[in-house]
Amino acid sequence: QVHVVESGGGSVQAGGSLRLSCVVSGRTFMTYLMGWFRQAPGKEREFVSAITWAANSRNYADSVQGRFAISRDNDRNAVYLQMNSLKPEDTAVYFCAARERVIPAGQASEIMGLAYEYDYWGQGTQVTVSS
Repeated sequence: QVHVVESGGGSVQAGGSLRLSCVVSGRTFMTYLMGWFRQAPGKEREFVSAITWAANSRNYADSVQGRFAISRDNDRNAVYLQMNSLKPEDTAVYFCAARERVIPAGQASEIMGLAYEYDYWGQGTQVTVSS
């Protein structure tokens, strides 16, 4: 059984920073893709950022580009999201996702932002940014 566990959420004022962590455990496999999505109250889940196994490809939503940074530690099967210059509109539950299936050659960038391309999901961690 695979477990995906996020941590690091919390409440901050606008302009502040938070670092989210996510660890995948339970069964040994290669996480070809790891990503972050978020869902605000009354809104659909949206893509935030993703990174490939070798970290040679990273994508960010336009709304977080330049403020958020994704990284991973394959030895720990973990992915991190450093969030700086937070805004009230960043308030949401942040979900970590992992993909076990091999990524078809040349398609990493195409599938990174698609929730159905991920195989495992965490329960989410709340991020609240006050103005």
